[in-house]
Amino acid sequence: MSLVPNFEAIAREPWLSFQLDGQHYAVLLSRVSEVIRDGAPTPVPGAADDLLGICHLRGNIVPVMDGRRRLGLNTSVASDPSAARIVVCMHETHRVGVRVDAVGDLLQPRPEAIELPPARSGRTGDPVQAVMGWHGGFVALLDVAKLCRLDRAGKEAA
Repeated sequence: MSLVPNFEAIAREPWLSFQLDGQHYAVLLSRVSEVIRDGAPTPVPGAADDLLGICHLRGNIVPVMDGRRRLGLNTSVASDPSAARIVVCMHETHRVGVRVDAVGDLLQPRPEAIELPPARSGRTGDPVQAVMGWHGGFVALLDVAKLCRLDRAGKEAA
């Protein structure tokens, strides 16, 4: 199995962009079930640092992660808390919400604009699979299974 992402496959589908700590990220639109207003999730005692808690979404319990903490970013409050949203991502039968500072545009990457991310030492389970130049900067394209820690044969990682 190749560890290098297939840029042609990445470019086949649109991506939903969002911001975290002033940086741009995106996930495959087909992996997003919905985007909801940010609320106060119910805390879970003893949970991982990046798990804000759980929320009830139409009869389902959905864990909600802090996108900033999950990606090792500054955890201060967003400049516009009213723009914060929860992007509910899907992987197989699992749903996980990720709190983001703001939701952005739909992106349709071109294969020639996609590159491997810069090497970052000491990051196990890094969800950044590729980067794409965009608006004078770049967007980090995230693997939903790794972002939500669901990359072990569809089972939640510890």
